Amino acid sequence: MSESQPALPSGPDSTRIDRWLWAVRLTKTRSDAAQACRGGHVRVNGRPAKPATGVKAGDEVRVRLHGRTRLVDVSHVIVKRVGAPVATRCYVDRSPTPPAPEARGPVLKRDRGAGRPTKKDRRQLEKLRSELPTEL
Repeated sequence: MSESQPALPSGPDSTRIDRWLWAVRLTKTRSDAAQACRGGHVRVNGRPAKPATGVKAGDEVRVRLHGRTRLVDVSHVIVKRVGAPVATRCYVDRSPTPPAPEARGPVLKRDRGAGRPTKKDRRQLEKLRSELPTEL
């Protein structure tokens, strides 16, 4: 192993999914991870995961957070939060890349100081938004 990469901490064979998501820094807090599990935003090997669902090396984890789907393969199980360089070595990220901002279409902006949109303005904005492609 090269000296530039810190060693991976030893860990158990398996752990809870909410604890692992927090330890590898995919969620900010463990309660956020548990809430994502309860909300149906976490899948382990294609099955919906509860916070106590076990995860081990080789499992596929799909997490929907902040409007983005992350698809990761577990390569190392840890239970305590570690630094970011070590945490990123505990999984293999296979997430689809998000589209570039310019590929999403034009950004609808109002002039500064124009106030709230009138009913007519709102209808025009809704009409324009409905004409934009929805598969983004």
